[in-house]
Amino acid sequence: MRAPAPLRRPLAIAKQAADLHSSTVDQVAAARWLEAVDLDRRVGDLRRAYGARLDALLGGLAASLPPGSEHNQPDGGMFVWARLPDGWDAAALLESALDHDVAFVPGYPFFAGPPDIATLRLSFTAHSPAEISEGLQRLRGAWT
Repeated sequence: MRAPAPLRRPLAIAKQAADLHSSTVDQVAAARWLEAVDLDRRVGDLRRAYGARLDALLGGLAASLPPGSEHNQPDGGMFVWARLPDGWDAAALLESALDHDVAFVPGYPFFAGPPDIATLRLSFTAHSPAEISEGLQRLRGAWT
């Protein structure tokens, strides 16, 4: 765990109560990795890489979704949420998208309350900006 010193003990106790402790082997492996890696540099590298991928997704998303769609502009995380216009079903769009060799996750399973079938959850972490651009072109082709 990486936390300010005064928080470590209470957080460790809370974790023990929640899951009776993590595997000792996993903890040793994590500790060795953390000793060998400059974590601040690694996080900075990841922020830059994910930032470029997020920018690629946000830069082309509006033109790749049907007119009237909306999407958020996240400050963190690994996903962009989008909503298709009223009357659209993300699951139906996914079927067409798969025919165009691109995929997304319909958002309705993530709702705690009544689901919104017009929502999409789009990940940007696993693909380069060029791949994201290609995926957005394919997504546009899925509904035009």
